[in-house]
Amino acid sequence: METISNYSKYVPYFYFLTVIAYWFTDLNKSFGLTAYPILLFGIPFLWQLIKPNRKLNFTLGITFVCLSSYMILAYLSDILNIVSLSDQVKQWLLFSGLFIVGNFVMALWMIRNSLNRKF
Repeated sequence: METISNYSKYVPYFYFLTVIAYWFTDLNKSFGLTAYPILLFGIPFLWQLIKPNRKLNFTLGITFVCLSSYMILAYLSDILNIVSLSDQVKQWLLFSGLFIVGNFVMALWMIRNSLNRKF
């Protein structure tokens, strides 16, 4: 049980690195070289795995909580019919729902790590 609690603080970083790798491979199939700047988004998460920093961890957590909250508000506005969205956007929102919830949970986990634990 101790090994799980020791390595659990790294789960959010591996999650975001996996999402970035998937995003890169998906876009690399269609756009080629123009997809490579996406890999730059992985640098802060790799840095947190190599040399953790509480301030960077908290900044990443707050940033992704804000982005995920914005997407959750988009879901709520769609459910309440506040804003009319096209069918293509509604289909995209349906498929990305778990991704958005996962981002929100992982961002909260990163904030919790930066507040409670020493790296």
